[in-house]
Amino acid sequence: MTTHPSITSPDAEPHLERQLSNRHIQLIAIGGAIGTGLFMGSGKTISAAGPSVIFVYMIIGFMLFFVMRAMGELLLSNLHYKSFSDFAADLLGPWAGFFTGWTYWFCWVITGIADVIAIAAYSDVLWPGIPLWVPGLVTIGILLVLNLTTVKAFGETEFWFALIKIIAIAALIFVGLFMILSRFQSDFGTASFTNLWSHGGFFPNEFMGFVAGFQIAVFAFVGIELVGTTAAEAKDPEKNLPKAINSIPVRVLLFYVGALIILMSVIPWTQFEAGKSPFIAMFSLAGLGAAATIINLVVLTSAMSSANSGIYSTSRMVYGLAKEGDAPSRFGKLSRRKVPNNALFLSCVLLLSSIVLLYVGEDVSKAFEMVTTVSAVCFVFVWSIILASYLAFRRRRPELHESSKFKMPGGIPMVYVVFAFFAFVLWALTTQPDTLIALLVTPIWFIALAVVWYLVGKTPSHRARYAKFKEDLDSERVATQVAPGPERSAGK
Repeated sequence: MTTHPSITSPDAEPHLERQLSNRHIQLIAIGGAIGTGLFMGSGKTISAAGPSVIFVYMIIGFMLFFVMRAMGELLLSNLHYKSFSDFAADLLGPWAGFFTGWTYWFCWVITGIADVIAIAAYSDVLWPGIPLWVPGLVTIGILLVLNLTTVKAFGETEFWFALIKIIAIAALIFVGLFMILSRFQSDFGTASFTNLWSHGGFFPNEFMGFVAGFQIAVFAFVGIELVGTTAAEAKDPEKNLPKAINSIPVRVLLFYVGALIILMSVIPWTQFEAGKSPFIAMFSLAGLGAAATIINLVVLTSAMSSANSGIYSTSRMVYGLAKEGDAPSRFGKLSRRKVPNNALFLSCVLLLSSIVLLYVGEDVSKAFEMVTTVSAVCFVFVWSIILASYLAFRRRRPELHESSKFKMPGGIPMVYVVFAFFAFVLWALTTQPDTLIALLVTPIWFIALAVVWYLVGKTPSHRARYAKFKEDLDSERVATQVAPGPERSAGK
């Protein structure tokens, strides 16, 4: 039987430790659901789709909930899985683990670059004239220091980052609701729920305007699967992972739909612009100048939180890839604090490319849109691999599915519904010139991966590592079936 990841003997090779508590997992899940796209990108989404953006966020949240449930069932079927790249490699083959792990790493590097760009843009608002490279470099340095300590330190930092975002959205909903109920008057008219349908109806830009809303909105949900990369470092995963995943619908309704309804009720949707945060606009309208400045800081915190999550998840993914022979072995080493330092340095070095992008072109928001589209396409690939792994799981391990206490609702038919939705999203990205360019560029990444896989995937050393990986998984599976333990009944 293999050693459990959370238990090591003094002479054993160090493993990732289960230091993330329930409150860490819950807030990491919430922080992943509230991305930079909500604070920075919702202006463009609202201006494109109008009030129908409410349905855009509801549909995306609904579909991704099933992806998360599939991921949860698979992760809990074998606690030796460190992340979803592990079950992809186990159920679909070594190529799937390689493509999923490296694509997820690439996703978060790109997302981290977008976050650093956002931080630089909002720093310029708070401190006009500051060189753009300064906040970018300072951000990367801070995140590296935070992640070099322990995973518990990361969890604690992300806990407070997420809490700040929650408080900001709750404050917006409270202030906006007060403005609506008091019939607040401004140059835009009276704050009222009627603003949702009195400016051209819920679909003012018709169907294509509704379609355009999906382009940026998908990026707002990037990171929702982050709870899956914490599996190897979560305390009591059979209890904490299901709780975090099951709360996704409530988070979407409150933080996305609730906030957007309030925003468009106070200020008609026609007044929102791409590149400008609706949150700042509403607090400024309320005469809360200090609050508007605070929201600027919250947007910075949100971007910092997302980048922090990105550095964490990319380092763990590269660590897992290295342990399976899909990355250089030096990235599979842990520090004395059980942190993959080499993998962390790799991610931070690549984030430095964001500073170059800040000086390429004339508009920072254009750079943000380009990288977010590439990121969204790659995340759709990762989410699709999770669903494909679920289909293979149902076909190859029916007995584990039957014994699961956390089954995916809707089962196999729902998988195909979500696949159809992803096809719709990819089509939506072809309807606008800026997103079409990013969509056409993205396949270059997969071509490069295919070339690397062709070179290393069939080498004897790689086959040996994969055989050892499968042996460890099978040992864990047998041990679980023979001696399930009282905790296996948790996570209903």
